[in-house]
Amino acid sequence: MSFLENDTAAQERFNLLLLEPGEIYFEDFSVFYYPNSPNKIKDTDRKHRGHLKICSKSIVFVPKESAYPILKFPLKYVKDMNEWSSESLFSKHDVKDKGLKIVSDQVVEMKAKNIISPYVFSREPSEHRFTLNYVAVDDCLPQMCQLHRASTLPPAEQSAMINAIVLSRQSRVKFNTSWLEDLYEKIILETQGDRISPLVTNPGRIMLTNRRLYFQPFNNIESMPVIKIRLKDIRRIIKRRFLLKPIGLEIFCKEYSPCTHIYLSMKSHDARNQLYDQILEQPDINLEDTGQEDMTIKWLSGHITNYDYLLYLNSVADRSFSDLTQYPVMPWVVSDWTSQYLDLDNPDTFRDLSKPIGALNPERLERMKERYTDMPEPKFLYGSHYSTPGYVLFYLARIAPEYVLCLQNGKFDKPDRMFNNLYDTWQNCLQGAADFKELIPEFYSGNAEFLLNNGITYFGIRQDGRPVGDVELPPWAKDHVDFLNKLKTALECKYVSENLHHWIDLIFGYKQRGEEAEKADNVFYYMTYEGAIDLDSITDPNERACMEIQIMEFGQVPKQLFKTPHPQRFSSMPLPSVLVPQLSVVESTNESPDTDPSIDNNVEIQAQSESNKTEPVELNLTSDLTGMDGTEVVGVSSLQMSHSYLVHKGSVTDMRLSHDGKYIFSVSQDSLLKMYSLEDQRQLRSINLSKMALSSCLIMPDDKTIIVSSWDNSVYFYSIEFGRILDTLMAHDDAVSHVNWKNNVLMTSSWDSTVKVWNFTPPGHHHSFTAAEFVGQLDHDSGVSCQFVDDNCTILVTGTKEGMVYIWDMNTLYPIAEHSVHSGNVNAVLLSTDCRRLLSCGDDCYLRVMDIETGTEIFVKDLHHQLLCLRWNGHLLVAGSDTGQIQFWDIEKAQLQHTISAHDGKFVLEISQLS
Repeated sequence: MSFLENDTAAQERFNLLLLEPGEIYFEDFSVFYYPNSPNKIKDTDRKHRGHLKICSKSIVFVPKESAYPILKFPLKYVKDMNEWSSESLFSKHDVKDKGLKIVSDQVVEMKAKNIISPYVFSREPSEHRFTLNYVAVDDCLPQMCQLHRASTLPPAEQSAMINAIVLSRQSRVKFNTSWLEDLYEKIILETQGDRISPLVTNPGRIMLTNRRLYFQPFNNIESMPVIKIRLKDIRRIIKRRFLLKPIGLEIFCKEYSPCTHIYLSMKSHDARNQLYDQILEQPDINLEDTGQEDMTIKWLSGHITNYDYLLYLNSVADRSFSDLTQYPVMPWVVSDWTSQYLDLDNPDTFRDLSKPIGALNPERLERMKERYTDMPEPKFLYGSHYSTPGYVLFYLARIAPEYVLCLQNGKFDKPDRMFNNLYDTWQNCLQGAADFKELIPEFYSGNAEFLLNNGITYFGIRQDGRPVGDVELPPWAKDHVDFLNKLKTALECKYVSENLHHWIDLIFGYKQRGEEAEKADNVFYYMTYEGAIDLDSITDPNERACMEIQIMEFGQVPKQLFKTPHPQRFSSMPLPSVLVPQLSVVESTNESPDTDPSIDNNVEIQAQSESNKTEPVELNLTSDLTGMDGTEVVGVSSLQMSHSYLVHKGSVTDMRLSHDGKYIFSVSQDSLLKMYSLEDQRQLRSINLSKMALSSCLIMPDDKTIIVSSWDNSVYFYSIEFGRILDTLMAHDDAVSHVNWKNNVLMTSSWDSTVKVWNFTPPGHHHSFTAAEFVGQLDHDSGVSCQFVDDNCTILVTGTKEGMVYIWDMNTLYPIAEHSVHSGNVNAVLLSTDCRRLLSCGDDCYLRVMDIETGTEIFVKDLHHQLLCLRWNGHLLVAGSDTGQIQFWDIEKAQLQHTISAHDGKFVLEISQLS
């Protein structure tokens, strides 16, 4: 994608790029122009028909015949602007109307023969005469004289007067409701805003109805008098930051829509938000689920490319192809521009992605750091930026020459300073005193057109006598297409994938600003950072104008996206989801378990079978599942209910399947531990362990001992073999919420804000029962609701009632990290099999995935319902919800693969499985 794909500003002969940045085009008039010549009779014979454009800082004549140049009269150079009588001047010809005369010390000639070339500045005093075809001189001359008077004032007063004129003219213009597509449309909102395109801001009226969004420019520059967007065609709406202010709104529509894209800027943050909110409230809006909140985990798992992830980060950091001041930024990744062969297996081929461009040359960096030490506040290492409109157009000059002329006051750069050679450009970024630019997306996408000179535009002759032609390529590239393909491959190669997170830290992450930026030698001029200045608080028009120009021209740091180190991409692609046959038993409870205990006391078995047989149920949840290749999950969709058993009088709180798959153990708020035989399909035992509710249970590996926790603050050890309680552990000062056991370590969590760790070896053939021995206590700030420990019992994760998640080192019993993850109770926590990611769900209805090493949240999903339990089934995450559903998630791709309605309107509190 490029801004040229969506921008129409440069498609007409006259466009807003011919004006000064920020200049307003009002209206035009049909005229005849009489070129200045001593031969008056000849003048009338060769008069030119065209249009006179009235702008806030200039008058522009656009001849109808493209052979003649466009003439621009900057008002600050106009000496006289008045009426003249054509009858007295041309008495021998039939020219009797009154005309308009402009006397100017400077005239700018543009696009002669419709060729884009440097402007010609004629600085000799000259007189220019026009007659108007359809209106009288009095219909336009007063407006022109008013604008001319403004141009003679000091800059601050000039700006104030022009703004007053613009406001006065625009306030008289209302949206023309005759342009409404449907008479029955209901008007929701009308306001004023600007349409933003590269280097151009065009003001107009915005109308929102219940069916469409309209933009009516104040002038006739657009190809259509009114831009119309059907709300049902809108697929994405993104809030943007424009000129470091949160006032932008970028709208993307379906490909077949008459208008596929528009970028609007409002007068204030509140006005932008009001339009955004009102659009979303309309019934016709149906935005596509972009899955952007999933992009980090998809990138980490290798399901999207480095290029796509960088484009995503640019977008959420307010970089847009429609805004050259915040154009998407991409990294230089290759540093070898001289070899015959590009060796992507050699680390020396690549740029050090852990350093900004300015720090790649140690000698240059040392000089800048010496200057930095003696510099007064606010200090900066780099006076220029890595992404500016000038740098973007430096690369794109061959396909966007008119934008270059607009930015550089009608001139191209010196031929030898243009983008002529890849090696020279890289060397200048390493050696230049003020050159720290990165790349743009066109280096890694598209067709390499920006590297080719199509011959339409003449950029001049270089010192060696050669004209500016195609960009010279490194020896390892056969041609421009081959060059682009190899750069694409380099961006996606193993070395870059494993190191790209360092560059993300510099541009979008925690090394972008503050102390970490100083340590990383990544400090730019203070005005390039978001929040550094408040333009709305600046009352001096001169100062404000200077600030806006500096923001526009000298670069803007992207919005900071990460406050902690970005996680590293996995070194290998995700493994396929090869899962073993498993039996899944799910437990449900009513939303109000205490109100009617008899309603919900079932343990239900989900099975894939052709009949309800009485023998043990064999369930293969995953042998038919497609794992990571993107095809539909088919095995899960054929799951059906096999058996449902009434086993409790109260809400079931936990259940476990014996390791041999023969028995189900369940505990309930009715204070009973139940044992059910799947072979015999009958209840074998019902044990009253406590006078209060039982909260959780677990079975020891030999299937002979079960540990049960209770709301009476105790933990019970029950012998299945002998049918009796072996021991009662008074573990906590409040209800025990969960018990866990791994490698002879027992962990008990409680509402008393602690987790206690015990040594416990279950009884076996060689020893009798030994009571649990206290080892240590893990303190929390609120009650602990859930816990999970990895297979090696080295990392324990706990969740609390106040939304905190703690990560503990089980070897030292010290906390590794703590994070505020949910706005309420944490229902369940889970570690990935490689212990690199932490999954959690809470009563705020969010499912979240965090990178443990960096603490970065890499996936967030608002499910609009609670998940209550999480379990791994190979590489699939199985989750139970408060709606009675069992959900199957492919976390590597951050996609919900399938949903089963397991319980009608009941909680799914626990999912157990047998490997």
